[in-house]
Amino acid sequence: MAKLNLALIAGGISSEREVSLSSGDQVYAALDKSKYTIHRYDPQSDLKQLVADAEGLDVALIILHGPYGEDGTVQGLLDLLGIPYQGAGVLGSALAMNKLVTKQLYAAAGLPTAAHVILQAGQPAEESDVVARLGLPVVIKPVEAGSSIGMAIVEQQSDLGPALETAFSHGDTVMVEAYKKGIEITAGVLGNAELTALPLIEIIPDKSHTFFDYTAKYTAGVTEEICPARISEALTEKAQSYALAAHRALQLSGYSRTDMILVEDEFYLLETNTIPGMTGTSLFPQAAAKAGLPFSELLDRLIELGIEAKRKQ
Repeated sequence: MAKLNLALIAGGISSEREVSLSSGDQVYAALDKSKYTIHRYDPQSDLKQLVADAEGLDVALIILHGPYGEDGTVQGLLDLLGIPYQGAGVLGSALAMNKLVTKQLYAAAGLPTAAHVILQAGQPAEESDVVARLGLPVVIKPVEAGSSIGMAIVEQQSDLGPALETAFSHGDTVMVEAYKKGIEITAGVLGNAELTALPLIEIIPDKSHTFFDYTAKYTAGVTEEICPARISEALTEKAQSYALAAHRALQLSGYSRTDMILVEDEFYLLETNTIPGMTGTSLFPQAAAKAGLPFSELLDRLIELGIEAKRKQ
């Protein structure tokens, strides 16, 4: 069987560039070199080369995070070039990248989320009004950023202004959300027409981190990750059903990972990732491995799903 010419796309120009490069290195190391001739491209410098090489490429692995990678931008370019790729297309990528649209689609699908307020840069916002509507603590997050960049948990009204200033440095729209204290759970989904919910992972940042922030996500040993999560079978099935529903509501394909908080017997959905991290500390590969799909085989499966989706188009 002839090798596939594979475009491995990592790096980019978002604030998550370094994570993307690290993921790209580990994906490269894990790919079966007997199956693929791998061509590496960094959108920061190699887009012209990618376009020039397009006719000879069979498939792409997009290992990008954040704007200009996870938001449908690169997916649209690959569509124009006729190159299959893993994961969500332009529409699903764009929908899931925007936390406000995601929340609206969750609600339309009957999925529970925390109460929220949307603030726009340049428009006056009374901090006391936000607190009156949501109480304290609140979670502040830029609407279009990933890896918890620009995110903060605010417990005192006096800290709200500085946290908002940080969040607005990552975009013009910021979501302030009522804080839900509970068990953080993440649920992976794999497949195109036929979807499989992967084992749940319970996420426990160490005591120096109040939530699963950028450092906790990408520093080995900082966060305890337990798979399968230590919750009942009934709650496991509920969380997995929510992840499947979120995947469908956001028009996704290939794979996704939905983060949620368990409070008593209910899950509150936080966000859905269309290109989950692929580093040694990443969650989706851990869940896939627990389901019997080691990292290299997971990459094979994602590539197969991408080619399958392109054929059906």
